[in-house]
Amino acid sequence: MGVSGRNQAETLASTGSKAGDAERRFLYAAVSLSLLLGAVFGVSLFLLNRHEQPADVSAGTPTNTLMMPDHPRQLADFSLTDRTGRTVNRAELAGKFLVVDFLFTSCSLTCPVVNRCMAQIQQFTAGQPDVRLVSLTVDPRDDTPAVLAKYGERFGADTNRWLLLTGEKNQLYNLIGTSFLAQAPEDPFNYMPGNFAHTERIALVDAHGQVRAYFDGLRDDTAQAVVNEIARLKK
Repeated sequence: MGVSGRNQAETLASTGSKAGDAERRFLYAAVSLSLLLGAVFGVSLFLLNRHEQPADVSAGTPTNTLMMPDHPRQLADFSLTDRTGRTVNRAELAGKFLVVDFLFTSCSLTCPVVNRCMAQIQQFTAGQPDVRLVSLTVDPRDDTPAVLAKYGERFGADTNRWLLLTGEKNQLYNLIGTSFLAQAPEDPFNYMPGNFAHTERIALVDAHGQVRAYFDGLRDDTAQAVVNEIARLKK
């Protein structure tokens, strides 16, 4: 083989070696990134599922899904806008059992799971005219009535029985903070607008406006647990 041939062969070998090194580095980086993303996802799920210790309740409702309020909470007065554009106030819901959840429509992790649970509750309480479902957005800037209307259609929300409410940010946050959830601004993993803690929970308000219990909206057995507790309170 001539000098030119040897040089060409050496060049090809060197190029192949470099390509192989680059391929190995890319593969190593891809595997490392996958492991890192898996770890981050696992930690995120763990943090999203942190809950207070559940209280003991009567037989018929799973104790691992029902939690009592940390202190007495009463439904505050409010005047908000439904997805249909009409005004909904506290007086309109007087005497009703309310099943309340908290959402923002761009949420892709917990909110869809919780609202599928709400859809089940709507189905299970179809023959109970004294039960209403209420979804309160924590992102009123983006969650306009039109956006909420489209979101409600996604879960088959009955406009007469499941209210998706938006309105002035201050009024919404006051209602949520006073009646339902504490804020946790120091939590670096809290990605929800308003920094409310435990937004994956579903709250149950009795016919007198008292918040009676919270349920883990991420559990498969929560819809039935909510229905069981409503039945118990009615007795």
